[in-house]
Amino acid sequence: MVSQTGRCLSFAFLFLFPACVVTAESGDSIPQTNLNSAQIVDQMQRHNQARAEELKQYQSIRRYKVEYKGFSATLGAELVVEVNFDAASGKNFKVLSQSGSKFLCDKVLKRAVESEKEAAKDKGSTALSPANYRFELVGTESLAGRPAYVMKVEPLAPSKFLYRGKIWVDAAEFALAKMDGEPAKSPSFWISRTLLEFTNAKTGDFWFPRQTRSETKVRIGGTAVLTIDYGSYQVAPQQSGQTAGL
Repeated sequence: MVSQTGRCLSFAFLFLFPACVVTAESGDSIPQTNLNSAQIVDQMQRHNQARAEELKQYQSIRRYKVEYKGFSATLGAELVVEVNFDAASGKNFKVLSQSGSKFLCDKVLKRAVESEKEAAKDKGSTALSPANYRFELVGTESLAGRPAYVMKVEPLAPSKFLYRGKIWVDAAEFALAKMDGEPAKSPSFWISRTLLEFTNAKTGDFWFPRQTRSETKVRIGGTAVLTIDYGSYQVAPQQSGQTAGL
């Protein structure tokens, strides 16, 4: 029988999947109708660029949690992390506390934090763009009371840092609002399947990650669930003479 440590190691590699980039937007826009997938993606990229230029600083407190259940073992851990973002220097992560399994904290949760740092160094390779994905518009839905375009996304190359599935794009502001999918490539032989869920939410004039959840089935038995709750955000006010958004 595989040891407890071996079971943990078998799914730890999953959480290298990068966190999505924070986006910003302001103002209420009128949704554009009769757009095709290429036009929607083009609008997303244009808006993303403008948002990135507008967001200068923010701070948030995140909670990373992981739980593994398999055979007779149940393991869990939690990490509380302060995140400070500055447009000039990027993100800074500070661990405020940790509890539960030290092994899971070190090998899973802290690795998830490190993976976000790694992804930030090469945003182009993980961006939701035509360079990395094929997009297909499949319809529209109401999401949290707002109209959204629903699109299928298929990675152009098998990579554990890309995913396949569906995205919901806010029709008024062309911000990523939700994603459901799975990694384009399994990060480990020991992983049989991973389901990913990600949501963004609007705070004031800005869109930020709200929650990430991944559920992993391990080939030798057991399930691992990782959640990241991004908490509330404190955003630095715009400087005089600047406007937020387009």
